[in-house]
Amino acid sequence: MKAGLVVDGDYIYEEEKHLTVLKTSLFFANDGFTVYDCKGQLVFRVDSYGPDPRDKGEVVLMDAHGRCLLTVRRKRPSLHQRWEGFLGERSEGQKPIFSVKRSSIIGRCGMTVEMFNNPGEEYQIEGKFGQRSCTIFNAGKESVAEIKRKVDASTNVVLGKDVFLLSLKPCFDGAFAMGLVLVLDQINGDDYVECDEAEISPTAED
Repeated sequence: MKAGLVVDGDYIYEEEKHLTVLKTSLFFANDGFTVYDCKGQLVFRVDSYGPDPRDKGEVVLMDAHGRCLLTVRRKRPSLHQRWEGFLGERSEGQKPIFSVKRSSIIGRCGMTVEMFNNPGEEYQIEGKFGQRSCTIFNAGKESVAEIKRKVDASTNVVLGKDVFLLSLKPCFDGAFAMGLVLVLDQINGDDYVECDEAEISPTAED
């Protein structure tokens, strides 16, 4: 697999990496996240963007020290709920580095990720985020990351959907992957009625 730096090289790992993602509020959808590695060290955080945020259409991913790594912002108007990703804290006039959109408005659950710095590079997201069961594929249909339910190792019990795993294949940018999780959470949410089948259509400009 080709090394793919998108956001930050500090989050590209030589071996498969499993991160635990925790939603930081149980009361409102889309309130925030904290992300930990297998040693319990904080890796990423997203501060609350709950019921009355400054801008409901913009979310900032930070590292453990509060440094802005990535901003994802909803593009308006957009028929396919297109979201765009910007390096660091977005500034006026800054160009996005990627976009994510639903494959269609009705009857499809797949997502297409278009990379602006490399037109030949594209990712597809298939699955049910509401059930914490998604796979991110590269253009060669290789799995580069997975979102899945977390199982308590001591009791073998599947934990609730507010705690889940983000599993990264070697050389895939973990900050980019977490940015995609933020977009999925915004677009789908726990209350989104998802289809049984995820189907991807070619990316087209809204």
